[in-house]
Amino acid sequence: MPKSKSKSQQSKKSKQQAKKETSTLSLKEQLAQKRKAAQGRKELISLLTTAGFVAFFIGILLFFVAGIKAAVPAVLGILIISLSYKYPRQALYAFIIYVPLGGTITYYLGNSPILQLAKDAFYVPALIGLWQTCRKQGLPIIIPQGIKIPLYIVLGCSVLTLLFINGGQQFNPPSVGLLKQAPQEIPLGMGILGLKVFLGYVPLITCAYYMIRDKRDFLLLSRLQIVLTLICCVLGFIQYLLLLTGACQGTRGLEGDALFRATLEARCYFGGALVYSPDEGVIRLPGTFVAPWQWAWFLIASTFFTFATGFTDPSPIWRLVGLGSLVTVFINAVISGQRIALALVPICFGILLLLTGQLGNLKRFIPIGIGLAIVLGIAMVTNPAVVQERTDSFTSRWNASPPQDFIVQQFQENWKNVDGPLGSGLGRATNSARVMGETKLVETYYPKVLYEVGILGVLAFLGLVTSLTIIGFKTYRSIKNRNFRSYGAALWVFILFISYNTYYYPLDVDPVAVYYWFFAGVLFKLPELEKQDKEEANPQQKNKKKRIKTI
Repeated sequence: MPKSKSKSQQSKKSKQQAKKETSTLSLKEQLAQKRKAAQGRKELISLLTTAGFVAFFIGILLFFVAGIKAAVPAVLGILIISLSYKYPRQALYAFIIYVPLGGTITYYLGNSPILQLAKDAFYVPALIGLWQTCRKQGLPIIIPQGIKIPLYIVLGCSVLTLLFINGGQQFNPPSVGLLKQAPQEIPLGMGILGLKVFLGYVPLITCAYYMIRDKRDFLLLSRLQIVLTLICCVLGFIQYLLLLTGACQGTRGLEGDALFRATLEARCYFGGALVYSPDEGVIRLPGTFVAPWQWAWFLIASTFFTFATGFTDPSPIWRLVGLGSLVTVFINAVISGQRIALALVPICFGILLLLTGQLGNLKRFIPIGIGLAIVLGIAMVTNPAVVQERTDSFTSRWNASPPQDFIVQQFQENWKNVDGPLGSGLGRATNSARVMGETKLVETYYPKVLYEVGILGVLAFLGLVTSLTIIGFKTYRSIKNRNFRSYGAALWVFILFISYNTYYYPLDVDPVAVYYWFFAGVLFKLPELEKQDKEEANPQQKNKKKRIKTI
């Protein structure tokens, strides 16, 4: 014991001495940092003054023209866009925070269509600022370089569809009968919106890569995601309790089809439209999102992130937080009424155990596995009726319409109805583009891509996600650090699963449309973080090697 104490005291003294030496040697650098901080404060004050004046002026005009509901989002939008352009890293953190809470915020601020795109007020200016920084510093914009050619091919196919298909519909609309009125459409606008949905978040790979500067940033991001998951799942559980106790009526007492249709009138404090008709055995909760489907896919995606932190975080406390978040994900998968979440959350957990190798890591798996089993066992014993009802609902749905048959039917239908090899037009099967014209409902992803950009676009996009998956596999396999490697394996399994999933269209909808590309960038940053760890462990190598610049 005395020896260990003396060693710890010596290490503390050496650390204190090192801090003193660095402080005395870098006095000029400290003064430069103070001047830089003062300059930064001046720039921030100047930016807020200018943006505030412009926002106030435009807000007053919109207030008299369109009312307070248009003025407030406009003022907030101008301020957010200005700050996001100036501070891209902070804007990306705000973007990640807003994604799971955006549905709740949207309806609290009045359900304006503009608010549906509010998260892009953080993302787009940050992307522009990042792009300019990369150009100045000579940093690559497309990361990893291996996806450059597949990405250009997909973009080229999409542009051809936009120009020739959407453009043809715009300037040479199809003729209608004598007694029929031509629909009022803007096919080019629809195509632009469709392209934004299709490929608009691909640059998040680069954003995430440069956003994470070191291990500290990585841990901050991974823990932030876990905290967001925990908060959203707790709110989802509270939503269920409010409906269960009658504090929110839901769709109880309605008649006919209204009992089975998600509606905003049934909204319960958080999120958007829901169905709650327990007497009919139908419950579809949205959690903190706009619609129940988005909540289901948030739970599925969160399985990967909570698993990664629960097994790999260096702090025991944060591993416990990750475990707690994983438990809340399982609970919400049951009570939300979403059959896809009830099926895929435990399946994804099992796949992660096998493919990441954590099943053999008994020191961590046994405590986490036992804790998870105890909590879920208690939940199942105390609520057997809920578990039985959800299981029966899933079984009956599977028997009535097996997913594999539904996907095959969707492929066959859209293969027959697509206009040609370039598709029927970008946005023609995208829900968010329906404001620009008539859209078709296609409920599976790759048949939807087939309908919009044709067989050439489908093959090109498959080439892109396949390249991303292969490079991601090579990236995580090249990592030697056990924690980084396990976290990277979990992210790779997530990328693999989403890349070839065609049931529903998660790559078109929040949050998976964001998480897929963003956390791919996190995965590609892990080898660089491992190098930094090695350099910090060996100061001599640190001086010899140059680090990759970040924003």
